[in-house]
Amino acid sequence: MEEKLDILKKRLKEFKSAVIAFSGGVDSTFLARVAKDVFGDNLLLVTATSSTYPFYELDEAKSLAKLLGIKHKIIVSEEIDIPGYADNPPDRCYYCKSELFGKIKYIASQEGYQVVYDGSNADDLKDFRPGMKAKQEKGVISPLADSGFTKDDIRFFSGKLNLPTAGKQSYACLASRFPYGEKITKVKLDRLATAEFEVRKLGFTQFRIRSHENMARFEFIPSEMDKAWGIREKLTEICKNSGFTFVTIDLKGYRTGSMNEVLSDLVKANFQKK
Repeated sequence: MEEKLDILKKRLKEFKSAVIAFSGGVDSTFLARVAKDVFGDNLLLVTATSSTYPFYELDEAKSLAKLLGIKHKIIVSEEIDIPGYADNPPDRCYYCKSELFGKIKYIASQEGYQVVYDGSNADDLKDFRPGMKAKQEKGVISPLADSGFTKDDIRFFSGKLNLPTAGKQSYACLASRFPYGEKITKVKLDRLATAEFEVRKLGFTQFRIRSHENMARFEFIPSEMDKAWGIREKLTEICKNSGFTFVTIDLKGYRTGSMNEVLSDLVKANFQKK
């Protein structure tokens, strides 16, 4: 474990200054904390706000940047305005990341920073991630993934560093909650953000609400299934008040990238080559 941390620091020291695409999640917060020791004041965090990034995540990103004592810039990157994105094709993430990393690279070049990092980890390389192609095209580096850091590794070191994100839920943009082909709109995104915000208050450690038109499909980790079933009436009330008509709990439970389960290996391969 300590060897991984040494490898990460050596990787960061290849440059004199850096910009980090900062969501305020577990990964980017840990990366920012380690990078602070390496770069000092020659470090900038950039957070992109949009309809797919709920207000409560933005508030947390602001608080974390302040806690870490790192310069922080907030930009607008409204994905649903990108042609083709709102139609929600399997390579939707490519359009988003291409737009985002393009804007962050521009900031880095204008303000004299040498490199742009993101918080992708080694586990991310195992899933269908069309956005990885955009990252490569824009020359963005993923030092955590390159150094072999898994999500568990990052949580372990985050705990040692007393970061408040050590036990934070894993997060993905709201667009990942929709099945491919279902059109994404601001109304649907706001409905989803509102419902998840209210459910977060109930103390669940990890969950997702997947949006299937007018149906909300909950995914909970197995250890919290009983809790969810016990307050199913409250969960139903939250979702209906947010604008959903039907509410269901997925018996398979929480897993990352569940919307990718409908894609064949051939489809994944074809989109990743595009």
